[in-house]
Amino acid sequence: MSEVYDSLIEGLNEAIALADGKGTGAIVHKIAVPTIDVAKVRAQTGLSQSAFAKSIGVAKGTLLNWEHGRRHPTGPAQVLLAIIARKPSVVSELLR
Repeated sequence: MSEVYDSLIEGLNEAIALADGKGTGAIVHKIAVPTIDVAKVRAQTGLSQSAFAKSIGVAKGTLLNWEHGRRHPTGPAQVLLAIIARKPSVVSELLR
């Protein structure tokens, strides 16, 4: 068959092996992103909840849930908040 087909089959077989708990020899990279105190990060920016939520592209309700510990940011939001925690001025610099 084609090279693309063979590659797809190989990938599917690796996925099945991984799901079955078997090692595939694949290299797995894990990146630890620290837990973020969202209320503290927002306070460092000096923005209101509404303004901060808008500046990072989330609903105010989402931000409130993060700040009150009902939910936790994940994925890109967690990384963005980690960046803002290190350099709070990045929000205002980018929004100018």
